[in-house]
Amino acid sequence: MSKALLIIDVQEGILPSKGAERPAVRQRFDEVRRRIFDLVSEARGQGAPIVFVQHAGAPGHRLETGTSGWEICGDVGRTAGDIVVSKTSCDSFYETDLQMVLSNQSVKHLVVAGLMTQYCVDTTCRRAVSLGFDVTLVADAHTTADTGTFTVEQIVDHHNGLLDGFDAGTAVITVKRANEAFAKA
Repeated sequence: MSKALLIIDVQEGILPSKGAERPAVRQRFDEVRRRIFDLVSEARGQGAPIVFVQHAGAPGHRLETGTSGWEICGDVGRTAGDIVVSKTSCDSFYETDLQMVLSNQSVKHLVVAGLMTQYCVDTTCRRAVSLGFDVTLVADAHTTADTGTFTVEQIVDHHNGLLDGFDAGTAVITVKRANEAFAKA
């Protein structure tokens, strides 16, 4: 199988309290988790590998390893057979075994969903393309919190527009909605 589903940082403590007070932020997080559950089901049905990336925070971090905030959300369809890659930076490839895991599975194309849009999702998509992977960024299956300047809707829309067509060599990012992410090209 040349396509894999990559789910980034969908963890219990991912959204900081600051910037996540607005009900729309939590509502979007709930919607994204439901879409990720559907993507996981679709990937399983197609026999595609499913890789969960889990941020391993230092002591005191909201995603501190071993705490309840560090746990992958229980409603996204993860099973014991899914691959979990631990990371400590915004780049899911940086000092992790993600590239080796994907290579061992003969993956050439990543379907990316998760959090947080402007940090780990953006950085991982760009790095994947620079490593030669085609990427489908799932437009309605990534999210973040509001910042002091932008709302979650503005951040997500901006990154969907910014990343669509981003390329390196022959590898490219294409932005598609969840119901199109695993469609045959």
